[in-house]
Amino acid sequence: MTENSTQIEATIEKEKGRLYNFIRRNVPNKEDAEDILQDVLYQFASSFESIRLMDRVSSWLMHVAKNRIIDSRRKKKPKAFGDIKISIPNDESDSKLSLEEIIPNLGELPDEEYWKNQFWDAIEDALDEMPDEQREVFEMNEFEDMSFKEISEIKNEPINTLLSRKRYAVLFLRKRLKDLYEELKNNV
Repeated sequence: MTENSTQIEATIEKEKGRLYNFIRRNVPNKEDAEDILQDVLYQFASSFESIRLMDRVSSWLMHVAKNRIIDSRRKKKPKAFGDIKISIPNDESDSKLSLEEIIPNLGELPDEEYWKNQFWDAIEDALDEMPDEQREVFEMNEFEDMSFKEISEIKNEPINTLLSRKRYAVLFLRKRLKDLYEELKNNV
């Protein structure tokens, strides 16, 4: 049991900062984000025997966090259709290039689960088609919550090169998601 406890503690210590940042970006309330983090970590600790055999514990934690975020949004009172505004990101915008900008806030839509799945499927497909260098920088920055300085040290490449690759990745994703945005806008 002590070996499991040590592994659980080490994994939690390694993952909790990145996991909290991911949750916090998707939950407007700090207290709710902390509650979701505790739920995810509790589920991890209580399911450790089956999880530790997995190759990608980080992916499992992110998936559970995403589900908890969705569950917390379902508990909120939905808005009327007339109050929902969907904006299509500008393809050439030089504003902050983040995943939050690419995926619309769907938390209040009655069909939110369907649309979230549509966007995530489209993003996964687009990432598979993206050049490896762009995909790696995008995933390290967005999914692993690494700074460009950290990525630069790992890849031994200039930060400006990495920023450029991330920008191209975001522009590629925006272009690929444009039709889905239009479909969403027409259905709201």
